[in-house]
Amino acid sequence: MISVQPSERAIVAIIGWEVGSPDEYETRPEWPGGDSGITIGIGYDLGYETTFRTDWQAHLPAGAVARLATLRGLIGAPAMRSIGALRDIVVPFEAASAVFRERTLPRETARTLAVFPGAEALSGDSFGALVSLVFNRGASLDGDRRSEMRGIRDALAQDRACLVPEMLRGMKRLWPNTPGLQRRRDGEALLFEAGLPLGMMDIG
Repeated sequence: MISVQPSERAIVAIIGWEVGSPDEYETRPEWPGGDSGITIGIGYDLGYETTFRTDWQAHLPAGAVARLATLRGLIGAPAMRSIGALRDIVVPFEAASAVFRERTLPRETARTLAVFPGAEALSGDSFGALVSLVFNRGASLDGDRRSEMRGIRDALAQDRACLVPEMLRGMKRLWPNTPGLQRRRDGEALLFEAGLPLGMMDIG
């Protein structure tokens, strides 16, 4: 059983970074672009998720589940071409929130612990910042674009969690023209700092 969990503050922050407020939430399936698949709910990408029916069958009508299931594994241009036929499907925020909390979050929590050994000792706020990062960027540590993620892994292994916020902010180099991702990395850094023991940043 996983002992550490993202705090409620972290969960609310992740939802906000993914979809904005409930009033801003997009109820229709979307294609975010690039190598993404059709995305529904709170960052739920049908191109990559493998348990769609199990995750959603209790939350959407059977007909919608059947139609969306045909898009599993579809990414890029094929996903883009399919979006027009899905505009009548509605995914209510309540359903999206339930799937995120009950299905997506436990998987991302486990992935975060796997990629960042030592994260189990963090507070719920600090751990939640790393769950947000892994949910947004994935768990790969390979390549120059992942150097800061390797830095986070190493900092935790060396019991130097105070270095993690610097690594999170350092990732902004990757998206110089994407304000949303820059704000998210800054927000994750602040959330991580908020969960550190009092005075740790001063002595790091």
